[in-house]
Amino acid sequence: MHELAITRNIVAIVSEAAGDRRVRRVTLEVGELSGVMPDAIAFCFDVVAQGTVLDGARLDIRLIAGRARCNDCDNEFQTETLFARCPCGSGRIVRLAGEELTVKTMELEETD
Repeated sequence: MHELAITRNIVAIVSEAAGDRRVRRVTLEVGELSGVMPDAIAFCFDVVAQGTVLDGARLDIRLIAGRARCNDCDNEFQTETLFARCPCGSGRIVRLAGEELTVKTMELEETD
């Protein structure tokens, strides 16, 4: 389960950015084509965050749908697979969205 390692990296990145301030909320964007299981990240988050500035923080995960554009007909379409073909039949596509794994925002407690 590589999601445990991914969750550890997310906590480390947010902890470093937060410094000494407590983190209240973290928002992730996870692409549906990324190969990452959002439920597994959510499952691991509370355990990995224990004893860090993220302890008790809320995790919000936003799913990003897969989107692609055809190089032949310039059609933009939604895709549920990395191996999609354009509705026109062409396999010459560029993926536009859906492979993300991004820490989008973090909400910190105010300091005095």
